[in-house]
Amino acid sequence: MAYGHPIVMTGALCLVGLAFSRGLALRKRRLTGLPRPRALRQAHLSVARWGVALVVLGSISGPLSAFFLRGWSPLGTLHGWLGLVAAMLFALTGWWGWRLEQGISSSFSAHGWSALLAVAVAALTAAAGMVLLP
Repeated sequence: MAYGHPIVMTGALCLVGLAFSRGLALRKRRLTGLPRPRALRQAHLSVARWGVALVVLGSISGPLSAFFLRGWSPLGTLHGWLGLVAAMLFALTGWWGWRLEQGISSSFSAHGWSALLAVAVAALTAAAGMVLLP
């Protein structure tokens, strides 16, 4: 049961990595004036939604697992605090993405920078979590 959180988060990181890569492809096309294929945008959106949903699930399951399965303080480690920051950054990135999709905003750079920070902090979080594996 203690491996549930790491497995979910590994899947989440794979999905957000794929979404990030597709987002960079969209960015490159936007900056060079090339058309952005609808299929690429849809692929980015569908993978990103699942990735962010899994990150949210993992950010809930991690502290619960720490407390109930291991008897630890949910935020008693660097991994816990980094995970909290990463989850907030992914939520912010998702919010910016939603605003872009709805046409409420055109701030592609805010979405991109928050995604870059979220992925970077998630990588640090994963590294900090390695020492906690059973």
